[in-house]
Amino acid sequence: MSLTILRGRVLTFVSEPQGLDDHASYRYLEDGAISIADGKIVAVNDFDAAMAAGAEVIDHRPHLILPGFIDLHLHYVQSQMIAAYAGSLLEWLNTYTFVEEQKFGQQGHAGAVASAFYDELIRNGTTTAVAYCSVHPQSVDAYFAEAEKRNMLMIGGKVMMDRNAPEALRDTPQSGYDDTRMLIERWHGRARGLYAISPRFAITSTPEQLAASQALVAEYPDCYVQTHLSENAAEISFSMELYPKSMDYTGIYEDYGLLGRKTLLGHCIHLNHRETRVLAETGSVAVFCPTSNLFLGSGLFDRERLMHAGVRIGVATDIGGGTSFGMLRTMDEAYKILQLRGQRLTPFNSFYMMTLGNARALSLEGTIGAIAVGNSADLVVLNANATSAMAMRMLTVRSLMEELFLLQTLGDDRSIAEVYVAGARAKSTLGGLA
Repeated sequence: MSLTILRGRVLTFVSEPQGLDDHASYRYLEDGAISIADGKIVAVNDFDAAMAAGAEVIDHRPHLILPGFIDLHLHYVQSQMIAAYAGSLLEWLNTYTFVEEQKFGQQGHAGAVASAFYDELIRNGTTTAVAYCSVHPQSVDAYFAEAEKRNMLMIGGKVMMDRNAPEALRDTPQSGYDDTRMLIERWHGRARGLYAISPRFAITSTPEQLAASQALVAEYPDCYVQTHLSENAAEISFSMELYPKSMDYTGIYEDYGLLGRKTLLGHCIHLNHRETRVLAETGSVAVFCPTSNLFLGSGLFDRERLMHAGVRIGVATDIGGGTSFGMLRTMDEAYKILQLRGQRLTPFNSFYMMTLGNARALSLEGTIGAIAVGNSADLVVLNANATSAMAMRMLTVRSLMEELFLLQTLGDDRSIAEVYVAGARAKSTLGGLA
């Protein structure tokens, strides 16, 4: 068994920070050593040259080493339509999204986009993501095949939608069920892949299709569920027209048994008090998508209100409504949204959310999201001097908190010095721009 030791400044979280002075919420080693064997972390200590004898030592000083970033909600099939101009969510869907997703029915298209998509994740330090594929089963095959090739822990699924979309993008309740069942059997639990049952949202699924989704959840309770909720006022109104017997938008998914601890609900901006209570009671995850919410003018996520109600929260890029593949850029915009809400987001909370927080939202905290013995060695190395502007600011940085905030505010893919996936270098082995 060969041993690799990564040397550098090591930062990992053990709990959600309760403030800037909550030093017990994280572990920081000024000169740390992460020992890796067979893709897993086998020890985390202060560096000792004697202990490192016989191991391959990779010295990343003075950079920070953290768990790889986790992205809870994005659409890999929208990778080529980022920055598509539109006035609102539904206009954007009909003008660009549905047009782009039809291309995934073409031979070879899904594989080419999947490869480029994974390159962008790695360039930005993301080692696990939860993605929507298109309605085409081959888009799912390409997504998971590329994840398997790179040995990445990835979650995803075929969107199910049988109305209010172009004919080329519609399935039926039966074909959506059959295709999803086939794909679960093929990919869930294979290599590091995990499946998410994915009715796109209430507008594009008939009651019969949501019932089929409910049947899949009952058959495969260890799979995730992902959908969209309360992103936009027009979306909410249209959903209630389609499901007039439900109490509210959240009630639609509640009526079909789609809520639970493995349910990821994108956006959750405009929730009433009952909806908030239902999410807390079911353990469902509200996924904050800041760059997308700003880009489409959807609204300002109320993190403090949901937290006080006991709702589990995650954070995500929401490519391609989101405007960056990077979690650093995403948390910069999250900070600004919460400033407008009068809610303070500390840098420690930001980095917690990108790592252990999102791992907990996935119930995978014993596998990813922390630099801990037994966890996968999915890691990111951060350089706070990556650009001239950052280097100039670093001359006056005097604390870890200030350095993290600088990385969050000015950092981008250039700040990602290296990425490790199951202990193997990933960024420096990319071609092209890496």
